[in-house]
Amino acid sequence: MILTKREREVFELLVKNKTTKDIANELMISEKTVRNHISNVMQKLGVKGRASAVVELLKLNEITL
Repeated sequence: MILTKREREVFELLVKNKTTKDIANELMISEKTVRNHISNVMQKLGVKGRASAVVELLKLNEITL
């Protein structure tokens, strides 16, 4: 398991087509915090972009659709 609980929550909402704002509201955190979680995950995976991160996380079975 490479994701923290919060990172997983963010990406599970991201794959449901939620915006940064939607995710922030749902998790009761700031939009900046959401972006930080996304950036951290992209760095962990060595990818550029949210879509690439999602693809990698799906391949690694870290998240599901």
